[in-house]
Amino acid sequence: MPAGEMSPREVAAAVPDPELPALTLEDLGVLRAVEVGHDGEVRVVLTPTYSGCPAREVMRQDVITALTSHGYLCVRVEFQLQPPWTTAMLSPRARARLLEMGIAPPPPLDSTSPLRLSLKCPQCASLRTEETSHFGATACKSLWRCLACGEPFEHFKALR
Repeated sequence: MPAGEMSPREVAAAVPDPELPALTLEDLGVLRAVEVGHDGEVRVVLTPTYSGCPAREVMRQDVITALTSHGYLCVRVEFQLQPPWTTAMLSPRARARLLEMGIAPPPPLDSTSPLRLSLKCPQCASLRTEETSHFGATACKSLWRCLACGEPFEHFKALR
């Protein structure tokens, strides 16, 4: 790799998610591996948030386009479904960006997390919220409404 060039990992890590472009594939934990073979082929492994994610082919093409535009001409993108993606793979940056975008991030997935029957409104921080639809614009989000400020918001669902 020439001095000053981005490594294949850095290039793939910077590719925006097609459904949440403020986040990268790395932020979401979708980027599993980037390897360069002896023949120079770059192999990228992605795990989509859902096995049937409709954005899979867009992700594949975006990664190929990003890498080829940086001079990596032989690129193979594979999807790995095991182990499955979970929201534990979200980076701290992803959680913060979701909140900035008005999307309630999923709660941490550790055994000490309290059971939540409501979500904190990303607009006013009230816990007086209710789910209005289990499915939002994408399968990984649900729709909620704050009863305090009246604002609707999306929630990135927790997946274990």
